[in-house]
Amino acid sequence: MTLEGSVEDAAFVMALRGLGVRDTDTLRAMERVPRARFAPREHRDLARRDIALPLPCGQTMSAPTVVAAMLTALKVRPGARILEIGTGSGYVTTLLIRLGAASILSVERYATLAEDAVSALDPEDRVVARVEVGDGLDPASSGEGGFDRILVNGTLPALPVHLAAALAPGGRLVGGLGQGAGSRLVVVERDRDGGTTEALGDPLRLAPLTHGRAFIL
Repeated sequence: MTLEGSVEDAAFVMALRGLGVRDTDTLRAMERVPRARFAPREHRDLARRDIALPLPCGQTMSAPTVVAAMLTALKVRPGARILEIGTGSGYVTTLLIRLGAASILSVERYATLAEDAVSALDPEDRVVARVEVGDGLDPASSGEGGFDRILVNGTLPALPVHLAAALAPGGRLVGGLGQGAGSRLVVVERDRDGGTTEALGDPLRLAPLTHGRAFIL
């Protein structure tokens, strides 16, 4: 990375602070991972702005403040085993690794996006993160479960029951709940006895998730 790029990344983080992002670990990770590297070439000049960016297959990179809000709520701890639903560009996947994830299963319904995301990951990060093409909302995608953290990169009208069940005791799930302008951050926690609690947070501008694997793109 050039000195100019480092300065710009630091300025980007300072701008996020000005927009209300306060979690030090999240800010540090976002400074270390240039968003432009994961953005489509024609939109890289906009990567340090707090806006969603278009991706292939009609998908989007969420705005940085939205990503920061979700990661702050997720509270990733070093050594965490994570299920990520919706790989997208691979940007958030890389942020999860910088936050200390020990292993990530990231499921993406579009093969085109999955391939691009793997290509964008550093070689050492590909050891930590396994990207699979499939329906992340299918119970089979979470295998035997036992995840410390689950990140749902999109909104759903209701959370599938199997997702909370895929959490390990003490685990936490973060995603978007609701439809359209009414979607909000949701945090689900599983206690040591297997019970779950659900709490709604602030409004969240996040694209809706679609069930099923895409077989064309």
